Amino acid sequence: MKLPAARGPVSRRLVDVLRRPAGSVTPLPTVVPNCAEDLQITLFICYELHYRGFDGVDERWEWDPGLLRLRAAAEERFEREVRAVVGGLPSVPADAVGRTLVDLVAADDGPSLARYLERRATLAQFREFAVHRSIYQLKEADPHTWAIPRLGGRAKAALVEIQVDEYGGGQLARMHSELFRGALVGLDLSDGYGDHIDAVPAVTLAISNLISMFGLHRRLRGALLGHLAAYEMTSSVPNRRYGNGLRRLGFDADVTRFYDEHVEADAVHEQIAAHDMCGGFCADEPDRVGDVLFGAAAALALDRLFAGHVLGCWQAGRPSLRVEAAAVAA
Repeated sequence: MKLPAARGPVSRRLVDVLRRPAGSVTPLPTVVPNCAEDLQITLFICYELHYRGFDGVDERWEWDPGLLRLRAAAEERFEREVRAVVGGLPSVPADAVGRTLVDLVAADDGPSLARYLERRATLAQFREFAVHRSIYQLKEADPHTWAIPRLGGRAKAALVEIQVDEYGGGQLARMHSELFRGALVGLDLSDGYGDHIDAVPAVTLAISNLISMFGLHRRLRGALLGHLAAYEMTSSVPNRRYGNGLRRLGFDADVTRFYDEHVEADAVHEQIAAHDMCGGFCADEPDRVGDVLFGAAAALALDRLFAGHVLGCWQAGRPSLRVEAAAVAA
């Protein structure tokens, strides 16, 4: 993956420094980005060093103390903003966490981007949607896997059961990230990891950054589980709609397979995630119930903001990307 383009003074300085050897005397920024685009691309770059890294960037930057200080400052602001968006959450006993997650999902009243894509979206709009989703889907499951060594008992077993399916049971062709790659190819879009990073806005980066932030902090392991539960519990119906939308536009099973796979798999996963994974975790650590609910609510909140952005742009007759999808097509 190439280093993304900077989006403000802090990310510009970060990108410049990362082109030098780790431990360079050139100082990293010490201020927090003051605009959303600069903040989110800064966080994304910092986080990606823990995944596949960047072409030509010294891998030792991953644990550079100066870079970690910058990341921590940016994370503090990001977490504060997310908590403000989520607002207050109910206080419930550990044995009620599964039911409460169901209630949170049922109460979510975000705009239905899935319904629009099913019934009305043009091919150009569907391609834009795929570009947005590529930022997370090409590493689907990876951020949530950070939780495995941080858990034990029933919660760990449930998470592993979910992740085994996400990784296709160890078969490359069935890995969900690979299935999504097939959808990109079918839509005549570049399918390389990180190819579309410069095309997507801050709201899309924030969705990916949220999972990485939860995954890379042990103190947020409960939020990571709640986040995954929310994803699994809100997946089946939207993915059925996405697949139907692609079929309406004339695409066959080679392109819809990613979405069709999630319809069946996530119908099973939602019960495992809510009751076995989150319920088991909270039974072992009842003081973490609030973290689990926060993670779920944060996932729903950021998806609402994303859907509002995309639909708002389309209704106004403009693209939802920073650059049009055609500019990043294969």
